[in-house]
Amino acid sequence: MVGKQEKARGELALIQLLPNMLTIAAICAGLTAIRFGVNGNYLLAVQLILLAAIIDGVDGRLARAMGSDSKMGAELDSLADFLNFGVTPALILYWWSLNEVYGFGWIATLVYAICCVMRLARFNVSSRSPEQTADKSYFVGIPSPAGALLAMLPLYVTFAFGPEYQLPAQLNCLYISVVGLLMISQIPTWSFKGTVIRKERARYFLVGFSIVGASLLIFPWEALIVVCAVYVILIFWTWLNSHRRKTN
Repeated sequence: MVGKQEKARGELALIQLLPNMLTIAAICAGLTAIRFGVNGNYLLAVQLILLAAIIDGVDGRLARAMGSDSKMGAELDSLADFLNFGVTPALILYWWSLNEVYGFGWIATLVYAICCVMRLARFNVSSRSPEQTADKSYFVGIPSPAGALLAMLPLYVTFAFGPEYQLPAQLNCLYISVVGLLMISQIPTWSFKGTVIRKERARYFLVGFSIVGASLLIFPWEALIVVCAVYVILIFWTWLNSHRRKTN
């Protein structure tokens, strides 16, 4: 019996490492996106960031479902988020457009990246606090993956409609700075995790999900533009509802 206990303590099933392996794969995707960004292949760089975002949505949930979540996995996931959604999008946007505005472009890059790491630090502290009683239906500020998706909106526009639709670098600097500040704001934003729907409406949700999924596969950049626009509307709508609740 003692031998079996020692074996159980000293061995780990490979399947339990799968969530951490996915997180490391996301880190590799983010680092590779930086490589392609340096070489000017912005299309592939953005695709790799989107891949990292998909993996980020899977690894944590998989770890909890398998009962293999750990403190190391949580720290690894947080570091991966900063790389993939804080550093990489900011650098790609800098090489793509922001560097045309001399030092102001780099300031905007730093503002976004620092806001992202502050957002992650705040989330880590609040999620580990035993006194945490926040409404799970909302985030405080924009989550870092959503921030990265919004920050890359100018790139989606040029991919969808051509480089002639690229915004001036000054506006891109202002835009990425605003997205960064929204991440560290106190604005409540919609959370998919805490959203519930009635059973009789589930079929309509699944149909809508299939339409969105097919649109992302067939018209990826146009669909991402629409998704970003809808998300901004949801942020505004959530803020209005929160403001009305406080005033009533």
